[in-house]
Amino acid sequence: MEYERLYADMMLKLKEGLSPKLYYHGVHHTIDVLSALTQISKQENIADEQLVLLKTAALMHDSGFTETYTDHEEAGCRITRQMLPGYGYSDADIDIICGMIMATKIPQTPDNKLEEIICDADLDYLGRDDFYPISHSLFKELVFRGVLTDENEWNKIQVRFLSAHHYFTATC
Repeated sequence: MEYERLYADMMLKLKEGLSPKLYYHGVHHTIDVLSALTQISKQENIADEQLVLLKTAALMHDSGFTETYTDHEEAGCRITRQMLPGYGYSDADIDIICGMIMATKIPQTPDNKLEEIICDADLDYLGRDDFYPISHSLFKELVFRGVLTDENEWNKIQVRFLSAHHYFTATC
């Protein structure tokens, strides 16, 4: 698996392909998820080969936004299945990676430890000091997309989401 080459190519693809109106789901989010995932994986004693699969899934998890806003996870798996064989990933690796990508779809539905880790990394910001500015970037993105119209509606959604949310790993 040629993760480093994939990382360079995918970061360029995301920088060129993601809309600047993705205030939350931009390249910065992918980098943030990779950072959180690396920290969580260390605490969860993830082996090196599994860490490469996790990092690949984090790198690819929002790639579908280069094609569509709705059902971006499915589009991300399609992109993953097209790209990863060229970087030495096996069909079995790609199936594991797509499982992780699909597990991040809200509501999150992880079926194994790797899926739990990426889900926790994807929403790591919920428990951090920078929650408010990151949350506001998602609000701004959803307003632009026409999903929300006002802050009062957003606050109600946030309260319901935060009340129902739980992390999956012992670390988080």
